[in-house]
Amino acid sequence: MKPWLQLMFFPCVFLIWHAEAEFFTSIGQMTDLIYAEKDLVQSLQEYIRAEEKKLSQIKSWAEKMDVLTSKSASDPEGYLAHPVNAYKLVKRLNTDWLELENLVLQDTTNGFIANLTIQRQFFPTEEDETGAAKALMRLQDTYKLDPETLSRGNLPGTKYRSSLTVGDCFGMGKTAYNDGDYYHTVLWMEQALKQHDEGEDTTVSKVEILDYLSYAVFQFGDLHRAMELTRRLISLDSTHERAGSNLRYFEKLLEKEREEKEKENSINKTVTTTEAVVQSGAYERPLDYLPERDIYEALCRGEGVKMTPRRQKRLFCRYHDGNRNPHLLIAPFKEEDEWDSPHIVRYYDVMSDEEIEKIKELAKPRLARATVRDPKTGVLTVASYRVSKSSWLEEEDDPVVAKVNQRMQQITGLTVKTAELLQVANYGMGGQYEPHFDFSRRPFDSTLKSEGNRLATFLNYMSDVEAGGATVFPDFGAAIWPKKGTAVFWYNLFRSGEGDYRTRHAACPVLVGCKWVSNKWFHERGNEFLRPCGRTEVD
Repeated sequence: MKPWLQLMFFPCVFLIWHAEAEFFTSIGQMTDLIYAEKDLVQSLQEYIRAEEKKLSQIKSWAEKMDVLTSKSASDPEGYLAHPVNAYKLVKRLNTDWLELENLVLQDTTNGFIANLTIQRQFFPTEEDETGAAKALMRLQDTYKLDPETLSRGNLPGTKYRSSLTVGDCFGMGKTAYNDGDYYHTVLWMEQALKQHDEGEDTTVSKVEILDYLSYAVFQFGDLHRAMELTRRLISLDSTHERAGSNLRYFEKLLEKEREEKEKENSINKTVTTTEAVVQSGAYERPLDYLPERDIYEALCRGEGVKMTPRRQKRLFCRYHDGNRNPHLLIAPFKEEDEWDSPHIVRYYDVMSDEEIEKIKELAKPRLARATVRDPKTGVLTVASYRVSKSSWLEEEDDPVVAKVNQRMQQITGLTVKTAELLQVANYGMGGQYEPHFDFSRRPFDSTLKSEGNRLATFLNYMSDVEAGGATVFPDFGAAIWPKKGTAVFWYNLFRSGEGDYRTRHAACPVLVGCKWVSNKWFHERGNEFLRPCGRTEVD
């Protein structure tokens, strides 16, 4: 039990005892007060020692945070580019500072408490901490990172290395457990136990870790290992009632399993009863709702890209003048083929650093959780498969918005009059948008009748990303990596107006870095003669 929590009990106990007893009516009972007072003096001495220890803890925490915040404040975006730093920041503000608040509340530091209370309303919530933990797990799965790698902070392109403590790993495991995700529960409880066994100083006990780990292992049907872990728990705490009950239950299940095997096997066949040695279980990651999950994640890692030598020969670089657009004749854009069919091109030097910073400045105050349209109701809602914040900019907001819109019109040869507003998106920790179509497949979309479907996508990359964050197309195996100042363009519809289902694409989770993009969706209306129909349905 933590010292500052212990302090809360003796005053309460004394008050309850005093209220229920009438000692003045008996000297014999009053003699009991002598011993009670002596006990109070001892408690007071313990309180003084606890206060001294508490002040020492506060001082140690302040010194540690002073060093940490000096480093992080010198380059906030660079510091948060490391996902472990981002997770630990959220965890500190939601959990650790609350513990410090409980500690400091035992003192008369009203100024600090008042300030902390005011600031707390702006702190991350429990939901934020859970989301940050799930983001680390998403990165772990997508990029095939073992818990040791994440815990030690050994990630590519990181400027500020950070590591996870036993408590952090335990917190990750608890988040997974509370979500019914026993796969990640096992991984992170094993990592917490490993670091605990290595002697790392922590307030989390091995008993707590083994309690979660043994049950999660049992959920995978690994009875032998669940029993071994439970026995280890009981060896550390023989009074643990749930562990004792679980062990008896496991033994019954194992005995039943043995009896069933004996019935199935022939009389002469020997049944092995030796229990498995405790080791790191290699359990399979459960399947989920996304059919192309493996392909999508492989592309995010740069694996499975179907860029053959034959296809490579069909890709070229050129200067693009927008079909002799007067504005581009003197200063054409550099155009590079990223894919042949469907045709995806990248343009270079589309936005200057100054324009990018201005767009970000305009967008930041308006950023809100990006939404998706519910396929059944058509209502916009947040979803776990789209983790980013976005805002929409109009030309009236600043001349730079109109300038960027005009430039996209000149490059594509399409009109922006019926296009959607400029959308600016910032992907957070492990930010992603799983495979989706940009064009609508729902007849109830109100814009379909007035503006037509989303004809084309123009995607501006407004930042470099140290690791992860690619735009991938699982259907044909393409991966396009962010390059600051460049833009990629593709058509979502065939010339017939039918959707090109090959353009189903995804924004991979950002492993290291801060990803900013902006995009313009061009619609069919107004572009009938700028991109006329073809001879066939798939032209």
